[in-house]
Amino acid sequence: MANLGSLERAIMDVLWDAGKGLRVRELLGKLNEERELAYTTVQTVAERLVRKGLLVRTPYRNAFRYAAVMTRDEHVSSLMLAALEASTDRLPVLAKFAQSVEEEDALALLDELARRTGRRAAD
Repeated sequence: MANLGSLERAIMDVLWDAGKGLRVRELLGKLNEERELAYTTVQTVAERLVRKGLLVRTPYRNAFRYAAVMTRDEHVSSLMLAALEASTDRLPVLAKFAQSVEEEDALALLDELARRTGRRAAD
């Protein structure tokens, strides 16, 4: 999955925070709280996100609603998995990741892996 440009990311953040589909006018209202954008700019970028498979567009009256295809957590997880798949030797990448995350995150990951494998996490 490709990286997002700043406006693409801003649109995704608005939709993830909303938790529902929004019309371009609604997106524009939220986005213009921080910067001044044109309606057509937001519409063009939303359409680009549809083509990238990150948004779905559904008819709503005389407009469209745009909604995220996946949650923010699912998106970030897919980026992490794609980065991992780019390596021919995953073990050093996983080891470096495990060494690099904060201790609290490492413990949470350890607990989740233990749950997935049915084993108890080491104390």
